Amino acid sequence: MAEENKGTGLPKNTAAALSYVLGPITGVVFYVLEKDPYVRFHAMQSIVVFVALFVLQWVFGLTLILLPLVPLLSILGFVLWLLLIYKAWQGNEWEVPVLGKYARKFSKKT
Repeated sequence: MAEENKGTGLPKNTAAALSYVLGPITGVVFYVLEKDPYVRFHAMQSIVVFVALFVLQWVFGLTLILLPLVPLLSILGFVLWLLLIYKAWQGNEWEVPVLGKYARKFSKKT
């Protein structure tokens, strides 16, 4: 009997790393398509982290006092994005502090 094709057919490290490439967009795509818990965790973490970063930048942009921190937050977000891709590619299930716990909880609900 032929084995059923699951998800995208990509290796799990590749799929997990790709779930971060376009932030929450690829996070949603891989969360829906993949059934592997490792990939689903990274996809959910991509959704949670990058939506939180977007909201923070939006809030900082609305307040004059915090407006100068928006470029710093953008740089930190870029570094975090690279780190998350690298960790997923290496096979580590690294949690972003605070937000990673929510991502793990949400990814286990389905």
